[in-house]
Amino acid sequence: MPISLKEFFEENPDIEIVIYAGKGGLGKTTFSAATAYWMAKNGKKVLCFSTDPQASLSDIFERDLFGKGEQEIIENLFVVEIDADKEIREYQEEIRRKIKEMYRMEEIPPEIDEYIKSAAAEPAMHECATYDAMAELVASGRYDLYVFDMPPFGHGVRMISMAQILDAWIDKIDETRRKAAEYTQMVQALKGSTIAESEDAILNELSEIRRKLDTFRDILIDPHRTAFFMVLIPEKMAILDTKRALEMFNKLGIKLSGILVNQVYPPELLDRPDVGEFLRNRIQMQQQYMKIIWDEFGDYIRAVCPMFDREPKGLDMIAKVAEHIFEKPWMGRERFEELVR
Repeated sequence: MPISLKEFFEENPDIEIVIYAGKGGLGKTTFSAATAYWMAKNGKKVLCFSTDPQASLSDIFERDLFGKGEQEIIENLFVVEIDADKEIREYQEEIRRKIKEMYRMEEIPPEIDEYIKSAAAEPAMHECATYDAMAELVASGRYDLYVFDMPPFGHGVRMISMAQILDAWIDKIDETRRKAAEYTQMVQALKGSTIAESEDAILNELSEIRRKLDTFRDILIDPHRTAFFMVLIPEKMAILDTKRALEMFNKLGIKLSGILVNQVYPPELLDRPDVGEFLRNRIQMQQQYMKIIWDEFGDYIRAVCPMFDREPKGLDMIAKVAEHIFEKPWMGRERFEELVR
């Protein structure tokens, strides 16, 4: 039997991280904000985190949060909206500093500096910056719960494979270093110990990064500590996209905690004689897709949230969304089918 969102958290009190994934525009930010709000109101110290360059949490909380660090919204509720470009710039400067220190350089050679600049333009750098910022926040242990509003590309879950990729990369470097060990004494005799020491320092640095990301990955794939929720709306493309996402979850060894269905027109509107043809058709279309959603994902559905008469912005509307997904009577499949008969 499917259980409601509230029942899920009651049955899983050790959850530390909540992640909402899915395509853009379906309501990930809305549910992230509502979950963080509800948890904060129920006594947990919560951090809601977003990496959206369009400042989605700023929009929904109606506060300028982008790039300003951790901001307190209400008691127990903090929000941070990362500026990934700023993180990458700071990371570039850190790389330059370490290269200078390790190789005892006064200035970075132009060709190396150009490589550092071009690497920052890679799309994966934004994902790496995001993943690293998430890992740092969780490692700080300053909050009871972390709610992550993931970017829409690749459902955000692609970032979880980064630690595995880094593992393979560092293992390859380590293997190369071991094979070259027989030449170490000769290299030291010819050029001094600086090269070997620098290589060891770089390897140690990478190993420390791997340790941190491995720890974070282990938390993310532990269903007792991390809850992954998908958000969808009753439309064909969203359903197909969710099916593909479930395949990605399985490949990455992640257990999906549930699905929240958003923007659902109340079926009882069809009983009203003043409902126009356009809205009537939309409701009937949604009912057809809701039946498919129940057939495909029935055991995963945790909440069904209605289409509201205005945008879910500001604390009043966030509270209203939280009430619907946590406190309103649970509309399981039987109740839905009863309404659409």
